Amino acid sequence: METYGELSLGPYGGVSIGQSTGLTTEKIVQAMNDLLSEKEVALTTKVCGLAIPFKASLLSVIQMPAIGEKELAGMISIEARKYIPVPISDVTIDWSIIPKREVEDIPVMQGENKIKTVDILLVAIHNNIINQYKEITERTGLSAKFFEIEVFSTMRAILEGVQGPVMIFDMGAAATKLYIVDRGLINHSHTINMGSQDITTNIARILSIPVEEAEVIKRSIGMGKTAEGVDLTEAVSVVANNIFLEANRFLFDFQKKTNQNIKSVFLTGGGSALRGFRDLAAQNFKVEVISGDPFEKVETPAFLENILKMTGPEFTVAVGAALRCLQEI
Repeated sequence: METYGELSLGPYGGVSIGQSTGLTTEKIVQAMNDLLSEKEVALTTKVCGLAIPFKASLLSVIQMPAIGEKELAGMISIEARKYIPVPISDVTIDWSIIPKREVEDIPVMQGENKIKTVDILLVAIHNNIINQYKEITERTGLSAKFFEIEVFSTMRAILEGVQGPVMIFDMGAAATKLYIVDRGLINHSHTINMGSQDITTNIARILSIPVEEAEVIKRSIGMGKTAEGVDLTEAVSVVANNIFLEANRFLFDFQKKTNQNIKSVFLTGGGSALRGFRDLAAQNFKVEVISGDPFEKVETPAFLENILKMTGPEFTVAVGAALRCLQEI
């Protein structure tokens, strides 16, 4: 690793650091240029890959006849119309074949004929989102080699070689995204409309302090005690336990439908980097809980090792995109 950096977007949208905000293209360009020009970041390349938010995409698993990839490509472009609730001309489509388990490789009966089928992961991204990201790269002087949905960057960064099924628990400021990943592909996904900013708001309420100050305390103390001796464990747990409750419903529903047990839960996103959060998650999920460590795949300076382990979940998507860039180069 040569360099890294991050920038809080809240102030660009007129809210506090750590708060979620929907920025205009103009503001995103401004933030990107500010980050890229930072002397401490010392950028050494303009080559990049861009990860697009999961909410800007559509994912479906469809079943198709087991035929050659060229024939499949033609059929999928037609079949996709049934699963995408917008005009097909408004989206860019990609797809991949989901490998079958041996026990699943059973032909489908149609009359007297046996037809082998394959499961296809169908991915669609709105063209207006892609165009927005292209404009951002042009106005920041970056050269984007690809656009991909953020969860695929995450999987590349922390799940390579991991046997599934596992759950990715991605906690951002406004929302927590859940993904079940098996055999290197997403099987199920779910979004919980609660995130780390809800924890900050609760700390601010309990301590009767501004949100800006609560965010600083949350990041520095986590589930510890303040200088005045106030234990923040309950302030964090009240919000986190509601998120875990819904996440467990999602997890159990998957296990009931597929008769498979989740082996591990991987924590990613800035919200999960909170001190004490991994242990709280482990108490709630009753399975192995692992904090994502994308820098494990990268050679880093020894003096940064502890810092990067703590901040790793925040950089999962960025590292995953960079790894794909290296592979393609």
